[in-house]
Amino acid sequence: MKLGILKTGAPPPGARERFGGYPDMFRKLLGEDAYDYSVFAVDEGELPASPEVCDAWLVTGSSCGVYDPLPWIGELKGFLNAAKGRAPLVGICFGHQVMAEAFGGKVIKSPKGWGLGEHQYAVLRAEDWMDGPDHIRLPASHQDQVVELPPHAEVMAANAFAPMGALVYRDQPAISLQLHPEFEPQYAVALIEARRGSRYADEEADRAIASYRAPDDRARVGGWIRNFLARATA
Repeated sequence: MKLGILKTGAPPPGARERFGGYPDMFRKLLGEDAYDYSVFAVDEGELPASPEVCDAWLVTGSSCGVYDPLPWIGELKGFLNAAKGRAPLVGICFGHQVMAEAFGGKVIKSPKGWGLGEHQYAVLRAEDWMDGPDHIRLPASHQDQVVELPPHAEVMAANAFAPMGALVYRDQPAISLQLHPEFEPQYAVALIEARRGSRYADEEADRAIASYRAPDDRARVGGWIRNFLARATA
């Protein structure tokens, strides 16, 4: 399968040198040899010529907001609409949000503030490509949230902080998740430290870093993504 990664952002420079970019993180999560990967730097103005260039698409995270007046964000929404029903889609964090906006939902900067550290979501709808359990624990790093569902989307997993934290679309092969299965705990901590004192207060940063002492479900959710793509392209 040829999997296209739509890159919409990059880690801070110091962290990027240690952990690579977001496409590198997804290749490690899903398996370096699992797909024939192609990366498109959408945030730098590079869009695929058509949805058929790859068999499926994955949209990464970004420090931008989907409401930011940047030309590439509007172009990405246009591409997602063109890809609807023509190729399976997976969105993570910003990808989750931009898919929701492209397909008729709404995203805002949440008055709840930052979702930071390991968050646990209850699985509300067990899809046939999942293998349990009834909850997932993954890194969170977001201030924006989906607050209105797109038509034909259902909430797949969530918690009280993010009631629309994971979506499954019934009118196309598409799923999205607000959390970050691609973030290794070491990277998540490095990202928090890079933003300490600017985006996060010390107490908030310390609490988030402490949450990474417990095990998470990165490997399991990576498997879910692979299962979803396999079934969607069968």
